Amino acid sequence: MKRAGMMAARHMGEQPETEIDPATFRRIAEIVYQKAGIVLNAQKEALVVARIGKRMRRLGITHFRDYLRLLEESPEHEEPVEMLNAISTNVTQFFREPKHFEHLAGWLAQWRQEGRTRFRFWCAAAASGEEACSVAMVVRENLPADCDVRILATDLSTRALAEAREGVYAASDMKTVPEAFVRRYFVCEQNESGRRYRVSPALAGMITFARLNLAQTPYAMRGPFDAIFCRNAMIYFDDTVRRRLLDECWRLLRSGGYLVVGSAESLAGLPTGFRNVAPSVYARL
Repeated sequence: MKRAGMMAARHMGEQPETEIDPATFRRIAEIVYQKAGIVLNAQKEALVVARIGKRMRRLGITHFRDYLRLLEESPEHEEPVEMLNAISTNVTQFFREPKHFEHLAGWLAQWRQEGRTRFRFWCAAAASGEEACSVAMVVRENLPADCDVRILATDLSTRALAEAREGVYAASDMKTVPEAFVRRYFVCEQNESGRRYRVSPALAGMITFARLNLAQTPYAMRGPFDAIFCRNAMIYFDDTVRRRLLDECWRLLRSGGYLVVGSAESLAGLPTGFRNVAPSVYARL
């Protein structure tokens, strides 16, 4: 990152540009698509300027052309990762779209009646961990403690994954968690900033967090999973990437397993091996 240091020294104290020239924007959009499958059209220009502008400010870089040069010359595991962290959207909360977790509770009851004791789940776009923790809480509420349960939680953003692994949430993050669950599955801590809540070891022990680029298939894991939560990820992809993602979800789900997508997402028009069984819920054929 020597070049970044040189640029920082050159432009220290200057603020990043507030506009990006069309050619530079197109090239950054190409890089984002190549590396993450995320589509950045002209309507996303303001988002790119705002989010990459923050990154440029940290680096002391003023011009988007200079940042693009750094991006193209930086090793794969350095600035490209930071750029994707900046671009990625990680809006989430505990028990977001509650109906999905009601479905999960119903599936668990059905599987228990079938005598099953081993369960595997995948949260494909886990962000800072709230979704995976929500799945874990529903599992704990509906299965005996001696069941074999593992939850894989993946995300593209290394920054979001660091927060997820820490497992500490502000009091404001807990507003969608039932009070009984807060007492049961979190440890309240007090610091100079106020109250915060740490995920209990029993809950954290069910979840494995890992970095995964959903646009780069095939995925390393083998499955099979009983349910995959891939919510609000496909909205950032084009149909080419969506098809590859859905093919992998089909491969990794057991027969009769469930794929849960965001309420704003649909598989309509995409050839898949899934059957729609409820709003934004699909069963593997």
